[in-house]
Amino acid sequence: ATALTALLPLPAASLGHRKLLVFLLDGFRFDYIDDSELEGLPGFRDIVNMGVKVDYMTPDFPSLSYPNYYTLMTGRHCEVHQMTGNYMWDQKANVSFDIGVNKESLLPLWWNGSEPLWVTMMKAKKNVSMYYWPGCEVEILGVRPSYCREYFSVPTDKNFADAISDALESLCNNSAEMAAVYYERIDVEGHHYGPSSQQRKNALKEVDKALSNMISLIKRKGLQNDINVLLFSDHGMTDISWADKVIELKNYINMSDTIQMKDRGPVVSLWPAPEKHAEIYQKLKAVEHMDVYNIEDIPNRFFYKKGKFVSPLTLVAEEGWFIVE
Repeated sequence: ATALTALLPLPAASLGHRKLLVFLLDGFRFDYIDDSELEGLPGFRDIVNMGVKVDYMTPDFPSLSYPNYYTLMTGRHCEVHQMTGNYMWDQKANVSFDIGVNKESLLPLWWNGSEPLWVTMMKAKKNVSMYYWPGCEVEILGVRPSYCREYFSVPTDKNFADAISDALESLCNNSAEMAAVYYERIDVEGHHYGPSSQQRKNALKEVDKALSNMISLIKRKGLQNDINVLLFSDHGMTDISWADKVIELKNYINMSDTIQMKDRGPVVSLWPAPEKHAEIYQKLKAVEHMDVYNIEDIPNRFFYKKGKFVSPLTLVAEEGWFIVE
């Protein structure tokens, strides 16, 4: 999977202190704004023309949302910051992290592995305003941002536009040194209808419209010399075929021989009953289109296996394949 990073330093007479506006555009694949697409996206085109656009960004393993939300904001790999999945299980405490929606997901134990940028800034007495950013409501290492508009499923395009306006106002009136805005609809439509679908493209056009309005607002507020804008994404997306590219674990193992399974899709975490571990491992190793790893065998290049919430078995599907129970 791949992702997008774009930087907008609006033209300035000097290189003095600037405030920061950060956007996390979930599920934004690198080619959504390639050269041919930019012709119909004036907001993104203006940002590219005024700043820098990288060709792609490689996400951390696993290429899922929460691990990469935290990698992007901590600058550390998953095995260091400990956010190793959208769904995790602390076997010792018998509590689960379920993509941020259950109350246990807000426990600091999932978040205290590393210090995200907003905590660093708050410690430096620089206020931060965050809008729908997953985890902004959590007390991390004893710190919260100065303002958090909590995430809900799913913020609308109007919510996004209002958040941009409010974020710019917080930067303009000096109530924040950094503002961070999260947008989910590109990811949601991509999951539901596919990355090439018209629904996903429509969501992108809504973002483009909001960015055009943002540029106008920055100029109207006279912030051209005072602000940097950074846009990035957590992961890309690929098409799958439900008809013939799904791996059903129940066809190969007895699921009652496991004590926990977390997530479904390209990466699955599995806790076999201890006495069944070797048997389950051998059976799953024979399954095509999927790799199975004991913790000690996970490739070092994943920067993953030292995570304290990593399961005894990690299943990784080939590109385009999907693992379910």
